[in-house]
Amino acid sequence: MSIVRSLVFVYNADGGILNGLKDLWVKTLRPQDYDCQLCAVTYGPLGMKREWRDFVRQLGPEVRFIHRDELRAEYGLDGVPLPAAFERHSDGTLQQWLSAAEMRSFATLNDLMRAVEQRLTD
Repeated sequence: MSIVRSLVFVYNADGGILNGLKDLWVKTLRPQDYDCQLCAVTYGPLGMKREWRDFVRQLGPEVRFIHRDELRAEYGLDGVPLPAAFERHSDGTLQQWLSAAEMRSFATLNDLMRAVEQRLTD
């Protein structure tokens, strides 16, 4: 069993204030059209859910959240199905840790947290 030291969760959304407002608008008015299940289960109308924030802080591995445009800019990855989570290795490379299909299957925050805990203990 390898020890996970660093995780990178990638939203299926671009960063920035205007993109954030657009995402909030779509998530609120047309949730069925929203493309980021990671955002949908971890964020409420006022920001990141406290339960998720507290969960991430106690995990053990360093956890970072980035947007798809940052994934492209920082790691040169483009066209990767998102949202997803990656393990970041000491050499800076990323390896998929939770796939987009897995992320899309989480209907609730509890589903996501259980999957993260399970993956860390495997």
